[in-house]
Amino acid sequence: MRASLIQIAVDEDEPVDSRRLRAAALVREQSGADLVVLPELWTTGAFAFEEFGRAAEPLEGPTHEAMAKAASDAGVWLHAGSLPERDPDGTLYNTSLLFSPSGERAAAYRKIHRFGFDKGEAVLMGAGRDLVTVRLPQTTLGLATCYDLRFPELFRGLVDAGAETLVIPAGWPERRRAHWTLLARARAVENQAFVLACGTAGTHAGVPQAGHSIVVDPWGEVLAEAGPGEEVLTVDLDPARAGATREQFPALKDRVLGLEPPRRQP
Repeated sequence: MRASLIQIAVDEDEPVDSRRLRAAALVREQSGADLVVLPELWTTGAFAFEEFGRAAEPLEGPTHEAMAKAASDAGVWLHAGSLPERDPDGTLYNTSLLFSPSGERAAAYRKIHRFGFDKGEAVLMGAGRDLVTVRLPQTTLGLATCYDLRFPELFRGLVDAGAETLVIPAGWPERRRAHWTLLARARAVENQAFVLACGTAGTHAGVPQAGHSIVVDPWGEVLAEAGPGEEVLTVDLDPARAGATREQFPALKDRVLGLEPPRRQP
């Protein structure tokens, strides 16, 4: 399976419509890939909190339309990163979209863990509740977004639902880049799954982005890693290695906690 992670740069001076067209063109250039991934909130910037309300779209808004067409034109599965979604009831969500090679929406995932510690995304957006997995011909994807990476129980849930490849778009800040790499490898090792973590380049509302999108195999080995600037990271991987790793080193079968209610002391 060939995966291409588009580490697009977010420039505050670039109009959103222009960046949407540019992202669609980059997707079309990956026509030889099986799966293409864009980062989190690439239309606005993950730290551009003041833009969320103004830039929010209905689920089937202009970004949905442009990405569905790009997926169809390229003939790829497209994880279109995430966008600020406005629900009909007015609530904002950080919502990821996945499209099939025919351009049909295969899934939408509303980010469960909101970043901000009582400000920013944490107060401006609602929290998703549903774990989302999608079966591709080659593998089953488990969807998560950025700050979700810090919560291993979410990924255990995705694995229990059949996930073999974890896809994580992000707008991760440069000042915590070491955590980005460490956590991506940890989620791969503990879940014996591939991790495809796609970040942004550039600066969001004055916050330099980490870039360094990364692909990690089920043993925690880094198969490919981007630099800090805009680039497309492409890697060929064997999805069967997830199942093979779980058979060769069946640690997941030894799980105890989380599978049964805890025993209470008399």
